[in-house]
Amino acid sequence: MLNLIYALVAAVVCLTQAPSPSRAETLVLNNPTAAPLTNDDKTGLLDIIVGEAFRRSGLELKLIKLPAERGLKNADEGIDDGDLSRIAGLEKIYTNLIRVPEKVFDMNFVAFASNPDIEITGWQSLKTHIVGFIKGWKIFENNVPAGTSIVYTTDSSQLFTLLEKGRIDIALYSRLMGLDIIRRRRMTGVTDLSPPLATKEMFIYLHKSRKSLSPRIARALAELKSEGFYDAEYKKIEARFTALK
Repeated sequence: MLNLIYALVAAVVCLTQAPSPSRAETLVLNNPTAAPLTNDDKTGLLDIIVGEAFRRSGLELKLIKLPAERGLKNADEGIDDGDLSRIAGLEKIYTNLIRVPEKVFDMNFVAFASNPDIEITGWQSLKTHIVGFIKGWKIFENNVPAGTSIVYTTDSSQLFTLLEKGRIDIALYSRLMGLDIIRRRRMTGVTDLSPPLATKEMFIYLHKSRKSLSPRIARALAELKSEGFYDAEYKKIEARFTALK
C-alpha cells in the first residue's frame, strides 16, 4: 500500500514539474494602416495575411497605433519590434531596421478630391493645388514637389475632414483605406482620381535585434501566396468597393 502511495505522489510531482508547452513569441509592430487593411476585430486584410504568416512562423502578432513618424522612430530605436507596412528603402534612413524581403502587398497611393474638374497626371500636377497628407508618410514627403502648398495632418480622419470642408483641394492617401473612409462616413462627391500617383510594394520592417526572424516570416508570406490564400483574401476586400467606382 505504501509503495502505491509513493508511486502516486511521485507521479503528481512529475506532472507539476513538467515544463508547460512553449508559447509563441509575441512581436509588437507599429501599425500605420487602417480599415480595411487592419481593424479592431482583426478581420482586415493584413490582420489575416500577416497574422497567418506569423502563426506559421511560431510567432504572435500584436499591433499598436502610433503617429506614423513616431512609429518608425520607436521601431528604429528598438522600443517596439518593428513596423507592419512600409515602402522599400526605409532601411537606408532608419538604419536599425531590417526589411523582410517578401512583400506583404501592393498599395495604390492616390489623390482624393471633391472637385470633379481637378486632373492629376503625376506628382508635378499637384503643385497648383492645396494638398494634404499624414505626416510621416514618406512616399508623399519624398515626392510632392517643392513649392506645393501642403497641409500636414496627424491621421486620416483629420485629413478627410479637411477635404470635406474644402480646406484642402486634394487628400493623398491609400486607395483602399480612403474608399473605406468615404463609405463609412457616407461622403458624397469625393472620389479617388485615376491613375494612382504610385503603386508600391509594402514590407514588414523589424528591428535588427529580430533579424533572425526575417527569413522565417518571408517564407511564410511566400507560402500564402503560392497557396492562393493571399489572392482569395485580397479579392474579398477589393470586392467591397466595386460599387463605389
